[in-house]
Amino acid sequence: MKVLDERVVKRAKARGLDALVYAPHFTRLPEIRRRAERFSDDELTVIPGRELFTGNWQQRRHVLAIGLSEPVPDFLTLDGTLAELERQEAAVLVPHPEFLNVSLGREDIRTHRERIDAVEVYNPKHWPHHDERARSLASDFEIEPFTSSYAHVRGTIGEAWVEFERPIGGASDLVRAIRTGEPRQIFHRDGLGHRLRCGIEFCHLGYENTWSKLDRLFLQGTEPTHPNHVAYEGKFDDIKVY
Repeated sequence: MKVLDERVVKRAKARGLDALVYAPHFTRLPEIRRRAERFSDDELTVIPGRELFTGNWQQRRHVLAIGLSEPVPDFLTLDGTLAELERQEAAVLVPHPEFLNVSLGREDIRTHRERIDAVEVYNPKHWPHHDERARSLASDFEIEPFTSSYAHVRGTIGEAWVEFERPIGGASDLVRAIRTGEPRQIFHRDGLGHRLRCGIEFCHLGYENTWSKLDRLFLQGTEPTHPNHVAYEGKFDDIKVY
């Protein structure tokens, strides 16, 4: 999910979840880790993740990384990003494949098949034909599936989830389960209430992808996850696109 506060934690527990992956946009890994630790307790584990924007804004491809040991900025080349995730032995997941202009497509997945650990087969922002296409991609390339609430608004927490056969105690357990292809089951809610929440998430795209947000967030080069930010010390200059 992209949001995390007391209300999110309360809702996750009410929905019977044991763990959440917190992967907000344009937020550096140290801050994500701090918030994940703050909202974790004996009932609910919050696992830090990064949904990375690769490529430029017009041709961006989202990649979800879990288990990073070091911060990775946005707006690197796709190949450079995946190579860095491989170096860090992070789990590499493909969220919302072939969805609008923000996803890895079939040829991207084909090219990087050996670096990808899971493909999302259900997303509340999808329409039914998007989910069908995503399931086909996972099946065609024999990649393990996953789902998530992909919550940008609190009410979507717990609308979709994954169940593994053994307990997940933290980030290392989840990374291991994903990278080794441990057995899992994919679930999502149904009915009118679920479709309404999915519709709200889809409508959120209008806000999320405005050019005003684009200018405010990264064209100036000073926001936290821009590769030119001082925090990255020029480490990614050879693979950045801005």
